[in-house]
Amino acid sequence: MRQNVAILGSTGSIGTQTLDVIDRIGSSHIDVLHLVANHRSPRLDEQAKRYSGATSAAVMVDGPKCLIDAVMDPRVDTVVVAVSGAAALEATIAACVRGLRVCIATKEVLVAAGALVMQLARDHGAALLPIDSEHSALFQAIQGYGPDTIDRMHLTASGGPFRTWSADQIQNATIADALNHPTWKMGGKITIDSASMMNKGLEIIEACWLYGLPESRIDVVVHPQSIVHSLVEFTDGSLLAQMGYPDMRLPIQIALLHPTKLDTGIPRLHPTQMGTLEFHAVDTAKFPALELAREAIRTGGTVPAVMNAANEAVVAGFLAGKCTFAQMHGIVAAAMDAVQPLDPMSLTDILDVDAQARAYVTSCLENHFGAS
Repeated sequence: MRQNVAILGSTGSIGTQTLDVIDRIGSSHIDVLHLVANHRSPRLDEQAKRYSGATSAAVMVDGPKCLIDAVMDPRVDTVVVAVSGAAALEATIAACVRGLRVCIATKEVLVAAGALVMQLARDHGAALLPIDSEHSALFQAIQGYGPDTIDRMHLTASGGPFRTWSADQIQNATIADALNHPTWKMGGKITIDSASMMNKGLEIIEACWLYGLPESRIDVVVHPQSIVHSLVEFTDGSLLAQMGYPDMRLPIQIALLHPTKLDTGIPRLHPTQMGTLEFHAVDTAKFPALELAREAIRTGGTVPAVMNAANEAVVAGFLAGKCTFAQMHGIVAAAMDAVQPLDPMSLTDILDVDAQARAYVTSCLENHFGAS
Protein backbone atom coordinates (compact mmCIF):
# COMPACT_ATOMS: atom_id res chain seq x y z
CA MET A 1 0.00 0.00 0.00
CA ARG A 2 1.49 3.32 -1.08
CA GLN A 3 2.30 5.85 1.64
CA ASN A 4 2.59 9.63 1.51
CA VAL A 5 5.04 10.82 4.16
CA ALA A 6 5.81 14.05 5.99
CA ILE A 7 9.18 14.06 7.78
CA LEU A 8 9.42 16.49 10.69
CA GLY A 9 13.12 16.94 11.34
CA SER A 10 14.37 15.80 7.95
CA THR A 11 17.94 17.11 8.28
CA GLY A 12 18.72 15.55 11.66
CA SER A 13 20.13 12.11 12.33
CA ILE A 14 16.77 10.30 12.31
CA GLY A 15 15.44 12.34 9.42
CA THR A 16 18.40 11.64 7.13
CA GLN A 17 18.33 7.95 8.01
CA THR A 18 14.59 7.89 7.31
CA LEU A 19 15.25 9.21 3.83
CA ASP A 20 17.91 6.52 3.34
CA VAL A 21 15.34 3.88 4.34
CA ILE A 22 12.74 5.38 2.00
CA ASP A 23 15.25 5.29 -0.86
CA ARG A 24 15.87 1.63 -0.10
CA ILE A 25 12.15 0.84 0.03
CA GLY A 26 11.61 2.63 -3.29
CA SER A 27 9.29 5.29 -4.65
CA SER A 28 6.79 2.66 -5.73
CA HIS A 29 5.93 2.24 -2.02
CA ILE A 30 6.53 5.67 -0.45
CA ASP A 31 6.29 9.27 -1.62
CA VAL A 32 7.94 12.08 0.36
CA LEU A 33 5.53 15.03 0.41
CA HIS A 34 6.94 17.30 3.12
CA LEU A 35 10.42 17.94 4.51
CA VAL A 36 10.54 20.14 7.62
CA ALA A 37 13.74 21.15 9.41
CA ASN A 38 14.69 23.56 12.17
CA HIS A 39 16.36 25.99 9.78
CA ARG A 40 17.28 26.44 6.14
CA SER A 41 20.53 24.70 5.26
CA PRO A 42 22.34 23.22 2.26
CA ARG A 43 21.21 19.78 3.45
CA LEU A 44 17.53 20.80 3.37
CA ASP A 45 17.98 22.37 -0.07
CA GLU A 46 19.64 19.18 -1.32
CA GLN A 47 16.80 17.07 0.07
CA ALA A 48 14.20 19.29 -1.58
CA LYS A 49 16.03 18.95 -4.89
CA ARG A 50 16.32 15.17 -4.55
CA TYR A 51 12.62 14.75 -3.68
CA SER A 52 11.38 17.19 -6.25
CA GLY A 53 7.71 16.65 -5.46
CA ALA A 54 8.17 17.49 -1.77
CA THR A 55 7.56 20.82 -0.08
CA SER A 56 10.39 21.95 2.21
CA ALA A 57 10.04 24.32 5.14
CA ALA A 58 12.18 25.53 8.03
CA VAL A 59 10.75 26.34 11.46
CA MET A 60 13.14 29.26 12.02
CA VAL A 61 12.22 30.77 8.65
CA ASP A 62 8.61 29.78 8.05
CA GLY A 63 7.55 29.56 11.72
CA PRO A 64 6.53 26.55 13.83
CA LYS A 65 3.16 26.48 12.05
CA CYS A 66 4.94 24.73 9.16
CA LEU A 67 5.02 21.55 11.28
CA ILE A 68 1.24 21.62 11.59
CA ASP A 69 0.80 22.53 7.91
CA ALA A 70 2.77 19.45 6.85
CA VAL A 71 0.71 17.17 9.08
CA MET A 72 -2.60 18.67 7.95
CA ASP A 73 -1.97 18.12 4.23
CA PRO A 74 -4.89 15.79 3.34
CA ARG A 75 -2.61 13.72 1.12
CA VAL A 76 -0.35 12.78 4.04
CA ASP A 77 -1.06 9.45 5.73
CA THR A 78 2.27 8.89 7.54
CA VAL A 79 4.23 11.31 9.71
CA VAL A 80 7.77 10.77 10.99
CA VAL A 81 8.24 12.81 14.15
CA ALA A 82 11.99 13.43 14.54
CA VAL A 83 11.93 17.03 15.75
CA SER A 84 13.99 17.39 18.90
CA GLY A 85 12.16 18.07 22.15
CA ALA A 86 8.70 19.33 23.03
CA ALA A 87 8.47 21.35 19.77
CA ALA A 88 7.02 18.20 18.22
CA LEU A 89 4.08 18.03 20.64
CA GLU A 90 1.43 20.03 18.79
CA ALA A 91 2.26 18.42 15.44
CA THR A 92 2.03 14.94 16.96
CA ILE A 93 -1.35 15.77 18.48
CA ALA A 94 -2.56 17.02 15.08
CA ALA A 95 -1.38 13.79 13.45
CA CYS A 96 -3.20 11.71 16.06
CA VAL A 97 -6.42 13.68 15.58
CA ARG A 98 -6.17 12.99 11.84
CA GLY A 99 -5.80 9.26 12.56
CA LEU A 100 -2.45 8.94 10.76
CA ARG A 101 0.41 6.48 11.10
CA VAL A 102 2.72 8.34 13.48
CA CYS A 103 6.30 7.07 13.50
CA ILE A 104 7.69 8.71 16.61
CA ALA A 105 11.34 9.18 17.46
CA THR A 106 10.85 12.11 19.84
CA LYS A 107 10.75 10.71 23.39
CA GLU A 108 9.74 14.05 24.85
CA VAL A 109 6.26 13.97 23.25
CA LEU A 110 5.08 10.99 25.29
CA VAL A 111 7.03 12.08 28.35
CA ALA A 112 5.33 15.48 28.42
CA ALA A 113 1.88 14.49 27.20
CA GLY A 114 1.58 10.71 27.19
CA ALA A 115 -1.97 10.55 28.58
CA LEU A 116 -3.26 13.12 26.10
CA VAL A 117 -1.47 11.71 23.04
CA MET A 118 -2.42 8.09 23.72
CA GLN A 119 -6.07 9.00 24.32
CA LEU A 120 -6.25 10.97 21.08
CA ALA A 121 -4.58 8.10 19.19
CA ARG A 122 -7.18 5.67 20.54
CA ASP A 123 -10.10 8.02 19.88
CA HIS A 124 -9.11 8.73 16.27
CA GLY A 125 -7.58 5.40 15.24
CA ALA A 126 -4.03 6.70 14.85
CA ALA A 127 -1.25 4.11 14.76
CA LEU A 128 1.59 5.19 17.04
CA LEU A 129 4.76 3.28 16.13
CA PRO A 130 8.04 3.83 17.99
CA ILE A 131 11.33 4.52 16.24
CA ASP A 132 13.50 4.39 19.37
CA SER A 133 15.50 1.16 19.05
CA GLU A 134 14.48 0.10 22.57
CA HIS A 135 10.77 0.68 22.13
CA SER A 136 10.86 -0.82 18.65
CA ALA A 137 12.42 -3.93 20.21
CA LEU A 138 9.64 -4.13 22.80
CA PHE A 139 7.03 -3.58 20.10
CA GLN A 140 8.42 -6.42 18.03
CA ALA A 141 8.68 -8.81 20.99
CA ILE A 142 5.05 -8.44 22.10
CA GLN A 143 3.44 -9.07 18.72
CA GLY A 144 0.81 -11.79 19.12
CA TYR A 145 0.72 -11.55 22.91
CA GLY A 146 -1.94 -9.91 25.06
CA PRO A 147 -1.07 -7.37 27.77
CA ASP A 148 -2.01 -9.85 30.51
CA THR A 149 0.85 -12.13 29.41
CA ILE A 150 3.56 -9.49 30.00
CA ASP A 151 5.28 -9.49 33.39
CA ARG A 152 8.11 -7.00 32.90
CA MET A 153 10.00 -5.08 30.25
CA HIS A 154 13.76 -4.61 30.29
CA LEU A 155 15.18 -1.57 28.50
CA THR A 156 18.83 -1.95 27.59
CA ALA A 157 21.34 0.89 27.97
CA SER A 158 24.84 1.12 26.57
CA GLY A 159 25.92 2.87 29.75
CA GLY A 160 27.14 5.86 27.77
CA PRO A 161 30.62 7.38 28.09
CA PHE A 162 30.58 7.23 31.91
CA ARG A 163 29.69 3.56 32.40
CA THR A 164 33.08 2.74 33.92
CA TRP A 165 33.71 6.12 35.54
CA SER A 166 33.55 6.65 39.29
CA ALA A 167 31.09 9.10 40.81
CA ASP A 168 34.00 11.48 41.54
CA GLN A 169 35.16 11.36 37.92
CA ILE A 170 31.64 12.10 36.67
CA GLN A 171 31.52 15.17 38.92
CA ASN A 172 34.32 16.67 36.82
CA ALA A 173 33.17 15.54 33.36
CA THR A 174 33.65 18.03 30.55
CA ILE A 175 31.37 18.72 27.60
CA ALA A 176 33.72 16.77 25.33
CA ASP A 177 33.65 13.82 27.76
CA ALA A 178 29.86 13.76 27.82
CA LEU A 179 29.60 13.95 24.01
CA ASN A 180 31.95 11.00 23.52
CA HIS A 181 29.33 8.24 23.21
CA PRO A 182 30.90 4.79 22.71
CA THR A 183 28.25 3.29 20.42
CA TRP A 184 25.80 5.69 18.80
CA LYS A 185 26.32 8.84 16.74
CA MET A 186 23.51 11.20 17.74
CA GLY A 187 22.69 14.87 18.23
CA GLY A 188 24.03 16.85 21.17
CA LYS A 189 20.93 16.79 23.36
CA ILE A 190 20.29 13.06 23.21
CA THR A 191 24.01 12.32 23.61
CA ILE A 192 24.11 14.30 26.86
CA ASP A 193 20.92 12.53 27.99
CA SER A 194 22.68 9.24 27.31
CA ALA A 195 25.67 10.31 29.38
CA SER A 196 23.43 11.18 32.36
CA MET A 197 21.11 8.24 31.61
CA MET A 198 18.20 10.67 31.58
CA ASN A 199 17.44 9.15 28.17
CA LYS A 200 16.58 5.88 29.96
CA GLY A 201 14.42 7.78 32.40
CA LEU A 202 12.53 9.29 29.47
CA GLU A 203 12.27 5.83 27.89
CA ILE A 204 10.77 4.38 31.08
CA ILE A 205 8.02 6.99 30.95
CA GLU A 206 7.54 6.46 27.20
CA ALA A 207 7.22 2.69 27.72
CA CYS A 208 4.62 3.23 30.46
CA TRP A 209 2.38 5.01 27.95
CA LEU A 210 3.08 2.85 24.91
CA TYR A 211 2.59 -0.48 26.67
CA GLY A 212 0.32 0.32 29.61
CA LEU A 213 2.68 -0.83 32.36
CA PRO A 214 3.55 0.95 35.63
CA GLU A 215 7.14 2.13 35.98
CA SER A 216 7.74 -0.52 38.65
CA ARG A 217 7.51 -3.18 35.92
CA ILE A 218 9.96 -1.48 33.56
CA ASP A 219 13.62 -2.13 34.32
CA VAL A 220 16.85 -0.76 32.87
CA VAL A 221 19.87 -3.02 32.36
CA VAL A 222 23.30 -1.94 31.13
CA HIS A 223 24.36 -3.80 27.98
CA PRO A 224 27.58 -2.26 26.60
CA GLN A 225 27.56 -4.12 23.26
CA SER A 226 24.20 -2.56 22.16
CA ILE A 227 23.25 -5.78 20.36
CA VAL A 228 20.17 -6.64 22.44
CA HIS A 229 17.91 -3.63 22.09
CA SER A 230 15.44 -4.62 24.83
CA LEU A 231 13.71 -7.67 26.31
CA VAL A 232 10.18 -8.64 27.32
CA GLU A 233 9.67 -10.99 30.26
CA PHE A 234 6.38 -12.90 30.16
CA THR A 235 4.30 -14.29 32.99
CA ASP A 236 5.61 -17.81 32.34
CA GLY A 237 9.18 -16.60 32.87
CA SER A 238 10.25 -16.64 29.23
CA LEU A 239 12.33 -13.75 27.86
CA LEU A 240 12.11 -12.49 24.27
CA ALA A 241 14.88 -10.21 23.04
CA GLN A 242 15.28 -8.31 19.78
CA MET A 243 18.84 -8.17 18.51
CA GLY A 244 20.70 -6.47 15.71
CA TYR A 245 23.43 -4.00 14.86
CA PRO A 246 23.14 -0.59 16.54
CA ASP A 247 21.65 0.84 13.35
CA MET A 248 18.56 3.06 13.54
CA ARG A 249 17.50 2.30 10.00
CA LEU A 250 15.86 -1.01 10.92
CA PRO A 251 13.53 0.42 13.61
CA ILE A 252 12.70 3.26 11.21
CA GLN A 253 11.79 0.77 8.49
CA ILE A 254 9.69 -1.28 10.91
CA ALA A 255 7.75 1.82 11.97
CA LEU A 256 7.15 2.84 8.36
CA LEU A 257 6.10 -0.56 7.03
CA HIS A 258 4.69 -2.69 9.89
CA PRO A 259 3.44 -5.40 9.45
CA THR A 260 5.12 -5.64 6.01
CA LYS A 261 8.66 -7.05 5.91
CA LEU A 262 11.04 -6.10 3.08
CA ASP A 263 14.70 -6.84 2.49
CA THR A 264 16.14 -3.40 1.77
CA GLY A 265 19.78 -4.31 2.21
CA ILE A 266 20.20 -2.99 5.76
CA PRO A 267 23.22 -4.85 7.22
CA ARG A 268 22.33 -8.01 9.11
CA LEU A 269 23.91 -9.42 12.25
CA HIS A 270 24.89 -13.11 12.17
CA PRO A 271 24.87 -14.95 15.53
CA THR A 272 28.57 -15.77 15.14
CA GLN A 273 29.34 -12.03 15.05
CA MET A 274 27.76 -11.29 18.43
CA GLY A 275 30.65 -12.31 20.64
CA THR A 276 30.20 -12.01 24.39
CA LEU A 277 27.07 -10.18 25.55
CA GLU A 278 27.21 -8.52 28.97
CA PHE A 279 24.37 -7.32 31.19
CA HIS A 280 24.85 -5.30 34.37
CA ALA A 281 22.66 -3.54 36.90
CA VAL A 282 22.59 0.26 36.74
CA ASP A 283 24.44 2.13 39.47
CA THR A 284 21.66 4.59 40.32
CA ALA A 285 23.93 6.45 42.73
CA LYS A 286 26.06 7.50 39.74
CA PHE A 287 23.02 8.08 37.52
CA PRO A 288 20.30 9.68 39.70
CA ALA A 289 18.30 10.84 36.67
CA LEU A 290 16.62 7.43 36.50
CA GLU A 291 14.98 7.82 39.90
CA LEU A 292 14.01 11.40 39.03
CA ALA A 293 12.09 10.10 36.01
CA ARG A 294 10.44 7.35 38.06
CA GLU A 295 9.36 9.95 40.61
CA ALA A 296 7.90 12.10 37.81
CA ILE A 297 5.73 9.34 36.30
CA ARG A 298 4.65 8.08 39.74
CA THR A 299 3.50 11.59 40.67
CA GLY A 300 1.81 12.02 37.28
CA GLY A 301 -0.12 15.01 35.98
CA THR A 302 2.15 17.65 34.51
CA VAL A 303 5.22 16.65 36.55
CA PRO A 304 6.81 14.64 33.70
CA ALA A 305 6.31 17.64 31.41
CA VAL A 306 8.10 19.86 33.94
CA MET A 307 10.97 17.38 34.26
CA ASN A 308 11.27 17.10 30.49
CA ALA A 309 11.30 20.87 29.88
CA ALA A 310 13.75 21.47 32.72
CA ASN A 311 16.03 18.78 31.37
CA GLU A 312 15.97 20.24 27.86
CA ALA A 313 16.84 23.66 29.24
CA VAL A 314 19.59 22.44 31.54
CA VAL A 315 21.22 20.32 28.81
CA ALA A 316 21.32 23.41 26.61
CA GLY A 317 22.85 25.28 29.54
CA PHE A 318 25.48 22.60 30.07
CA LEU A 319 26.40 22.59 26.37
CA ALA A 320 26.74 26.37 26.58
CA GLY A 321 29.07 26.08 29.57
CA LYS A 322 26.58 27.55 32.05
CA CYS A 323 26.62 24.68 34.55
CA THR A 324 28.59 21.53 35.23
CA PHE A 325 27.50 18.03 34.32
CA ALA A 326 27.03 17.17 37.99
CA GLN A 327 24.81 20.22 38.61
CA MET A 328 22.22 19.29 35.98
CA HIS A 329 20.39 16.76 38.14
CA GLY A 330 19.91 19.18 41.03
CA ILE A 331 18.57 21.92 38.77
CA VAL A 332 15.99 19.59 37.20
CA ALA A 333 14.92 18.30 40.63
CA ALA A 334 14.55 21.88 41.89
CA ALA A 335 12.37 22.78 38.89
CA MET A 336 10.11 19.79 39.62
CA ASP A 337 9.62 21.14 43.15
CA ALA A 338 9.16 24.75 42.04
CA VAL A 339 6.50 24.40 39.32
CA GLN A 340 3.00 23.72 40.65
CA PRO A 341 1.71 20.42 39.18
CA LEU A 342 -1.66 20.25 37.46
CA ASP A 343 -4.02 17.28 37.18
CA PRO A 344 -6.11 16.72 35.08
CA MET A 345 -4.19 18.38 32.30
CA SER A 346 -4.76 19.82 28.84
CA LEU A 347 -2.38 20.87 26.08
CA THR A 348 -2.60 24.41 27.45
CA ASP A 349 -1.57 23.14 30.89
CA ILE A 350 1.37 21.23 29.42
CA LEU A 351 2.63 24.20 27.42
CA ASP A 352 2.21 26.44 30.46
CA VAL A 353 4.27 24.28 32.85
CA ASP A 354 6.79 23.70 30.06
CA ALA A 355 7.35 27.46 29.83
CA GLN A 356 7.51 27.81 33.63
CA ALA A 357 10.11 25.04 33.92
CA ARG A 358 12.31 26.55 31.23
CA ALA A 359 12.08 29.98 32.82
CA TYR A 360 13.00 28.52 36.21
CA VAL A 361 16.07 26.77 34.80
CA THR A 362 17.14 29.92 32.94
CA SER A 363 16.89 31.86 36.20
CA CYS A 364 18.93 29.22 38.03
CA LEU A 365 21.66 29.25 35.41
CA GLU A 366 21.84 33.04 35.40
CA ASN A 367 21.47 33.76 39.11
CA HIS A 368 23.00 30.80 40.88
CA PHE A 369 25.73 29.59 38.55
CA GLY A 370 27.18 32.90 37.40
CA ALA A 371 26.11 32.53 33.77
CA SER A 372 25.44 35.51 31.59
